[in-house]
Amino acid sequence: MTQTISSPPSCAPGAAPRHRIAAPVRSRRGRPSRGRARASAPRTGVVARNGLDPLGRYLDPNGRVREVIAGRRGDGCVLVVDRDRRTLGDLRLVALLGAEESAQNAALVCDHYLRDARRGRCRKVDAEDLTGRRHPADEVCKLRGSARKTALVGRRAGACGDVVYRLELACTETAARELRWCRHLRRGGPAAPVPVCLRETVGALERYEPVCELTCRALARYRDDASVSTTVLRGELERLRESPIVLNRKLREAVLLACERRGLSLSEIAIRCGRVKRDSRGNASGETSWLARRVGILPESGAGRPTPWVHSDVLALIAREGLGISPREVELG
Repeated sequence: MTQTISSPPSCAPGAAPRHRIAAPVRSRRGRPSRGRARASAPRTGVVARNGLDPLGRYLDPNGRVREVIAGRRGDGCVLVVDRDRRTLGDLRLVALLGAEESAQNAALVCDHYLRDARRGRCRKVDAEDLTGRRHPADEVCKLRGSARKTALVGRRAGACGDVVYRLELACTETAARELRWCRHLRRGGPAAPVPVCLRETVGALERYEPVCELTCRALARYRDDASVSTTVLRGELERLRESPIVLNRKLREAVLLACERRGLSLSEIAIRCGRVKRDSRGNASGETSWLARRVGILPESGAGRPTPWVHSDVLALIAREGLGISPREVELG
């Protein structure tokens, strides 16, 4: 998802030049001037190292001046926010950049945002955006639950509707029992359950929860039980959380919704993402097959069904460039 930028792009036509907010200019009586003090007051709740960074301004359809600012949170992530310049309210989330991304990426996002005729339609900033608080793995693992057996999670829809996934103690090649996710075929399948990896279970349900939560509870329950091996399952959970490959279900829903309500086509979205093909006459069109495979509408070449996974960089590309929304809006927690 990280983009490397050699130099910040110029501001869009009609937008004010980007600059950092200087210290308030003091009057002869030693008080800060009212206008500067008001503009520099960080009322958004974003914790920034060097204060809030104004990136550009524009007029909304009602003639009000709005500005795009950037601020760094305590965890290092950068929020790019659209707000009313006069009231410093009505905060809209333009983008959330990871701590590892270049600080100049905020200027790039603002440049694209100001050139978009649909600017101003972002969702409102919520408390999670400002604080960055989520439920970490350690907190989830503390949910030990009751002594009851882990219940059935669910079935995969479609042709594999009779496939059921259950977390249980499985007998494997090792002497000890292993805590594993197992696949049960209810109709015409083998009587014995088949151990599968955690990623397959999540992909089959196209949901992280309640699979990850049940896994954490079970790992916490058998943490001190020497007769049960949890090494494999614990490693699968760590790899799932650290992997850049994420579920694409919410991205697929956003693409289909944009085609239905906003009149966009798969070809137009693909062109915005830079995926263009030309026919024998030189006519350009978008690579709809590429987009359909990434969002899980068409299967990959040689595969029997669409994949539920997409690389996070590709998800961000389709969200920002193709749909004009923040990647956070199409990421599954």
